[in-house]
Amino acid sequence: MAGAENVTARESIVGMAGYLKVNALKIAEAVAILVLGALIAVLVRSSMRRALSVRLPTYIYKPLENFTFYSILATAGILALYPFGLNLGSLLVAGGFAGIVVGLAAQNSLGNVISGLFLVIEQPLKVGDPVTIGNVSGEVIDLRVMSLLIRTWDGYLVRIPNQTVFNSIITNYSGTKARRIDFIVGVHYDSDIDRAIRAIKKYIDDNPYCLVSPSPEVFVDEYADSSINIRIRCWTPTRMWYPAKMDLQTGLKKALEKEGIQIPYPQLDLHIVSSEPVFRVETCNCRREKEA
Repeated sequence: MAGAENVTARESIVGMAGYLKVNALKIAEAVAILVLGALIAVLVRSSMRRALSVRLPTYIYKPLENFTFYSILATAGILALYPFGLNLGSLLVAGGFAGIVVGLAAQNSLGNVISGLFLVIEQPLKVGDPVTIGNVSGEVIDLRVMSLLIRTWDGYLVRIPNQTVFNSIITNYSGTKARRIDFIVGVHYDSDIDRAIRAIKKYIDDNPYCLVSPSPEVFVDEYADSSINIRIRCWTPTRMWYPAKMDLQTGLKKALEKEGIQIPYPQLDLHIVSSEPVFRVETCNCRREKEA
């Protein structure tokens, strides 16, 4: 009996040693896969940082970098379970189904992220640009991963999803070096038109904001009901467009008045054809008729 027990104990020890030896090999293989995956993840992250940090803002390349890094680590963790007999096919099917569910749930968010990436690559606008996107006009304050922030000319902050921005018509007023000012000034019909045009051109030539080339344009645009409308066109540096327009609209009135040119009010000429009254009012002494 004692000999049999010794044999059984010896067999158990041998079996345990063999089991540990086999599992030690599996554990070593799994650890090797994890270490190799971590090294690959670190190398890929470093390469992405060097390649993208000089081309993209931090808020764009950083999420991409983190997503790639943790995706490689997750893949290495899944592969590390393979030596222990894990069925990767079933796991991939389950993971794929879960990915579909998560993707459908986060479809809009993912679309905003991808649209933000395209906006950064294409660069139709940047922080500080005066823009119009759809029916929103203002200055770009921030370009975020999911949205764009605009401060309107009234001072309100408007958040627009990146996907909406990417699919909208974007008007960027700072996209060119020069921008044209275009407006109309009406003068009295009794005014000397040539003198008015000369006064306007002189004021534009003396204005430091107006460019010489392209040259300004001043011409009669319309003979309206109450005035002769003179159209004024000139070019200014984009950043000076607003102060230049304000200066022209304010100063031209004084320049024209100095030359004796009147800017008329809306007026209507009434011609009386006949002096006969249009309506005849008949009166009666109603009190006397009542007494009678």
